[in-house]
Amino acid sequence: MRFRRKGVSAPLAVTAVLAMVGVPAVLGSSAEAAPGCKVDYTITNQWDTGFGATVTVTNLGEPITGGWTLEWDFPGNQRVQQGWNGNFGQQGTRVTVRDAGWNGSLGTGGTASPGFNGSYSGTNGKPAVFTLNGTTCTGSTTPTTTTTPTTSSPTTTTSTPNPGGPKVDNPYVGAGVYVNPDWSAKAAAEPGGARIANQPTAVWLDRIAAITGTTSGRGLRAHLDEAVRQSAGKPLVIQLVIYNLPGRDCSALASNGELKANELGRYQTEYIDPIAAILADPKYSTLRIVNVIELDSLPNLVTNVTPRPTATPECDVMKANGNYVKGVGHALAKFGPIPNVYNYIDIGHHGWLGWDDNLGPSAALMAEAARTSGSTTANVHGFIANAANYGALKEPYFTVNDSVGGTSVRTSKWVDWNRYVDELSYAQGFRQEAIRAGFSADVGMLIDTSRNGWGGAARPTGPGPSTTVDAYVNGSRTDRRIHLGNWCNQAGAGLGERPKAAPEPGIDAYVWVKPPGESDGASKEIPNTEGKGFDRMCDPTYTGNPRNQYNLSGALPDAPLSGHWFSAQFQELMKNAYPAL
Repeated sequence: MRFRRKGVSAPLAVTAVLAMVGVPAVLGSSAEAAPGCKVDYTITNQWDTGFGATVTVTNLGEPITGGWTLEWDFPGNQRVQQGWNGNFGQQGTRVTVRDAGWNGSLGTGGTASPGFNGSYSGTNGKPAVFTLNGTTCTGSTTPTTTTTPTTSSPTTTTSTPNPGGPKVDNPYVGAGVYVNPDWSAKAAAEPGGARIANQPTAVWLDRIAAITGTTSGRGLRAHLDEAVRQSAGKPLVIQLVIYNLPGRDCSALASNGELKANELGRYQTEYIDPIAAILADPKYSTLRIVNVIELDSLPNLVTNVTPRPTATPECDVMKANGNYVKGVGHALAKFGPIPNVYNYIDIGHHGWLGWDDNLGPSAALMAEAARTSGSTTANVHGFIANAANYGALKEPYFTVNDSVGGTSVRTSKWVDWNRYVDELSYAQGFRQEAIRAGFSADVGMLIDTSRNGWGGAARPTGPGPSTTVDAYVNGSRTDRRIHLGNWCNQAGAGLGERPKAAPEPGIDAYVWVKPPGESDGASKEIPNTEGKGFDRMCDPTYTGNPRNQYNLSGALPDAPLSGHWFSAQFQELMKNAYPAL
């Protein structure tokens, strides 16, 4: 059997150029540059289809006397309708505001506050990057001049590449790793949670709203600003999960996303492009930004499509429309050229892709995606195994080469002819397969060890009995799941190895990508506005499907929506941690 787990510049079309005080659609840089500036964008009021905003720009550099031009890109389909304290124009998502004449001079520390009323539908996110006379406004006077295009177009990006390169071979070596204050506070509030509250975990950008921030967590810029503060001038890695493909997670429901299968354009212009614009801001150039690219996407196109017995109609659709491949390619093309960004593509886990007919085709498909939408394989720094999953890092008491009475353990029900029995051997094996598929010979691997410790009383202390291969494997294995295909809030799981740089050959780091304590999915249907469905694999009473050979799901009861805090799971993970806390 073959299994799986669950786990800005290009705009939406806006055709009208504003019929206000005339600003041409063709724009050029003001003759006078601004060596430093700051912008405060404030939504003053908002209703169902409209909003008002004030944009206060402060000149931090030398006085400007020849007039100013302020520009930004909306992250969504916002459209300026009426403006004041400046001459507004808009083409696509690009908004340009020229001074009104009477406020065309800005002394050092001087401000101007153009305001406007606008319309929108869906999400009214704030712009990520502003430029004043062609200079990116970072809040400092560090020279960060960008080149303003002479013609605004839907695919123009005005920020220059980040000055933080060149990339290092392993971003984790010699660097600290960002501690997410939002997760840390939840962990510390749990009994005993202070023991791990200082561990670094990834920030999940699992919907468009997460870019600017939600009621449950800060936005991307706020995380990056905090990472700069935590770095204190020393190298620091911040880990981001890029996770919002159209038709996301086509063979599961708990982690379905907000974008429909055919909404590749929205994924590109409302999600990837705004993130890329933020990451390219020079104020973050000292950070080492690790992007985990789209969990569960590409492997689904190998294992869960026709004619496989585990095929789903949704995965067949995503293979046919190519939007997983195009989406990943677009993300790589946007993120890869930023000198301090490191992209790692998700490769599932050994219990999903470890078979011969899955491993090679998956590596080949990832190479195809890496060469799509203007990307190249050079935009891929590595791959990540076991993200948000439970596969044991190392099986200490048996190997895939063992046999009982002359019968290979590969024939056992647990191994089921797999080439790998743990995540370390799988990650190292996939690395070689990726190199054969055309990726760089120095490509690196990450392994998510946040929930694969499997400690506690059920952990074996030695090999199982040598009566049959099944008795031997079941008695030896530290992974105590009912079945390798089980993925949702697994009972008995524990924290795994703590995050560590360069722990094994070919492995860049052990990481905690899935923040311990965040649910994989709800154990019953819960209405929500996050696009998350109910998957029976999160129901402890569910008797399974072809992907787990009709075994019980092994899920914990009373779980909340995916990504929401699950105290019972957090406590169980600490109790079963290996190494123990």
